[in-house]
Amino acid sequence: MGSVRFLDLAATSAAVSATSGRRAKVELLAAALRSLDPAEVAAGAGWLAGELRQRQTGVGWAGLRDLPPPAPAATLTVAAVDAAIDELAAVRGPGSQARRRVLLHALFASATADEQRLLRGLFSGELRQGAQAGLLADAVARAADVPLTAVRRALLLAGDLRAVAVAARRGGAAALAEFGLRVGRPLAPMLASSAATVDEALAATGVPAVVDVKLDGIRIQVHRSGADIAVFTRSLDEITARVPEVVAAVRALPARELVLDGEAIGLDQTGRPVPFQQTSSRAARRATTGGTGPAPVAPAVRAADAVGAGVLTPYFFDLLHLDGEDLIDRPGRQRWAALAGALDPALLVGRVEVDGAQPAGAAFAAALAAGQEGVVVKALDAPYDAGRRGAAWVKVKPRHTLDLVVLAVEWGSGRRSGWLSNLHLGARDPRAGGFVMLGKTFKGLTDEVLRWQTERFLDLAVARDDRVVRVRPEQVVEIAFDGVQTSSRYPGGMALRFARVVRYRSDKTAAEADTIDAVRAVHAGHRA
Repeated sequence: MGSVRFLDLAATSAAVSATSGRRAKVELLAAALRSLDPAEVAAGAGWLAGELRQRQTGVGWAGLRDLPPPAPAATLTVAAVDAAIDELAAVRGPGSQARRRVLLHALFASATADEQRLLRGLFSGELRQGAQAGLLADAVARAADVPLTAVRRALLLAGDLRAVAVAARRGGAAALAEFGLRVGRPLAPMLASSAATVDEALAATGVPAVVDVKLDGIRIQVHRSGADIAVFTRSLDEITARVPEVVAAVRALPARELVLDGEAIGLDQTGRPVPFQQTSSRAARRATTGGTGPAPVAPAVRAADAVGAGVLTPYFFDLLHLDGEDLIDRPGRQRWAALAGALDPALLVGRVEVDGAQPAGAAFAAALAAGQEGVVVKALDAPYDAGRRGAAWVKVKPRHTLDLVVLAVEWGSGRRSGWLSNLHLGARDPRAGGFVMLGKTFKGLTDEVLRWQTERFLDLAVARDDRVVRVRPEQVVEIAFDGVQTSSRYPGGMALRFARVVRYRSDKTAAEADTIDAVRAVHAGHRA
């Protein structure tokens, strides 16, 4: 079988985007997966899910501007595009920005308009075609003629849709059955749903329950087998060499085999957490000479005790494997008892068992007073549901809101095709005039609101293309968000975290919208 044309995958992506029915989407995706050469399945399955096989390419939002016009005819293959992205991702060192630009422009110059649309969505991480992991799991099962339950179980344990698609294509159900909890291979972490209040969270989990402090750090999953230790992020990237203090902490434990779930966080001189952006930057940039060898920093040392070292302190809240025994199917109370027996208390996330709303509320208040992000309320009897976001874990965080101005809107895709969806948000700049962009969101929009805002923003349009409608900055919208982080992506140097629409404020004019100073105040408060 020869290499499939990249245009064929672009056509499938467009067709999935334009199709509303789940079954029809699955059939389109399954047909595309069947057409791929076995060597192309990893890349192709990822693209159909909106993800690049190469997690880091160095291509950001700014790099996708001023691209060359599309090619008149399709010449690209799946293998050629994957190789081109490999070459882009490998660029390092002096002159890398210019070299990356040359390679990116060469790729786009060889792509037709439809192929460019797919490439732009993949590089920007904004390919919203309605093909989420659940649909891809169905498509993999259909394409390989294997039970869907086998695909879902493998996906939960492998945490990697591409690997599961490759296995299903290579060896069917037998190959999928080989996926299990293996020390050294990360699995998709259990996720928490959200609630506005502690009372609402307890209604989901039931009582008694435990309330964990929610740290504003990076999620880590640590695997130990004897002297071998590996640390993975929430997205299953390995960062072992970047977190020597985490390695040291786990190396000091008496157990020989462990799989731990937790967070790594930077702390200031008072023991309070530093902003998430600083923690994530340390994990992203730090390089060490130790790898999985002895770490140079003691595990419990705070960031401030080693100025400039960028120390991250690990805290753990779950134990999935201990000395040859898998614990993921055990109730939470049993896993957490084993965790407490295997780790020093200094390495445990703050946790309290509660029997009602009053002590849970007190735990929430105490977490916020300590500078933490909030709490996670957890059912005592639930197993570790890898890769799932259910009612067994429910996070509660304080909600910030700002009244911002819509600067532009992007056309939606999938079931939102034909509607203006993704909002560009700006805060008022009282000194320079105009508005400062803080990010985008399409969260919190009902079908009724989508219909209304499409009509409203077409009335306010001042410029438009196939993707974006720029509007007069008149419409105020109330936005909820979890915090403000430092960002080089937008001119103001800040971006909202997890922004979502609360309501439109037709009672407010743009002159009454919140200012960039208000945003800076939230940012500064997060630093405190």
